[in-house]
Amino acid sequence: MERRQRGVSAGLLLLLYQISQVGLQNIPSVTLGVLVLNIFLFLNPLRPLSEVCLSVNEAVHRKNWQRLLLAPFHHADDWHLYYNMISMLWKGIMLERKLKSMWFAYVIAVFSVLIGIVYMVLELLLVVILDDPSYEMNCGVGFSGVLFALKVLNNHYNPGRVSSVLGLPISSKYACWVELLAIHFISPGTSFAGHLSGILVGLMYTMGPLKKIMQACAAGISFFTEPDRPRDYSEYYGYYPDFQYRTPRNYFDYTGGLTEEEQLERAVLNSLNERDSGRGAHNYGQRPYGFWFPPENSEEDMRRRRLRRFDRR
Repeated sequence: MERRQRGVSAGLLLLLYQISQVGLQNIPSVTLGVLVLNIFLFLNPLRPLSEVCLSVNEAVHRKNWQRLLLAPFHHADDWHLYYNMISMLWKGIMLERKLKSMWFAYVIAVFSVLIGIVYMVLELLLVVILDDPSYEMNCGVGFSGVLFALKVLNNHYNPGRVSSVLGLPISSKYACWVELLAIHFISPGTSFAGHLSGILVGLMYTMGPLKKIMQACAAGISFFTEPDRPRDYSEYYGYYPDFQYRTPRNYFDYTGGLTEEEQLERAVLNSLNERDSGRGAHNYGQRPYGFWFPPENSEEDMRRRRLRRFDRR
């Protein structure tokens, strides 16, 4: 397998134009990083395609396991790169905002490797079922397997939509399967097993145990945030059974990680509580709005309070 084109070409120029039309500021960080990485490796491949493509013969028999990492990020030509990265651009914009950047990066990393493993399992099954050793030699590159998996995730998180496949309206629930067959018949040289692997891994995440396994593996890493996980404020304020809160530890903890709307709501509640508790007490002047702590009593004020106590006796 050799690259048909290299360098700046029509497909690459069109891809860069499309990215510029969207605007770098509108592309989430991980999605943009994936685009940059694939474009960079297209212009500066680490090795020739024949040395990075993934096959059973190379990865299993010859123990070239590094191909699991290299194959997804290399492309055969500029149009292969263009179609994959345009698909990644739109899927990434929708999914990264839903899953958050760190979790989305985690998903991309796991899918890139796992899809390669599933791909080799499928090729081995074809060898056994069809009794055809040539399937061990099938060597594939490209990001399309990951894109099929992301399509499954996108349909899962955005149900009920209708996709257009070859001009036909298809329910998003079945769109990935129709697209799998359509691509295979339109372009027979594409890897059917590679695309199918992506769909299977996507289903393992949305309907199988993969998501829970990933959450368990990431549980000990603080910067990974599970999607749609409600925020726990007790880690900032220190929760006690009697609902007492200790003083925040630093300025960041002072906000408790609250959004501006949540800070405003809490500030209003604090202001109302202060207004009720301040009746009949000393007037310390205009209190600041929001989070407020009363000033410490001065020595003069403490002396006057002691004198009043003696006067009452």
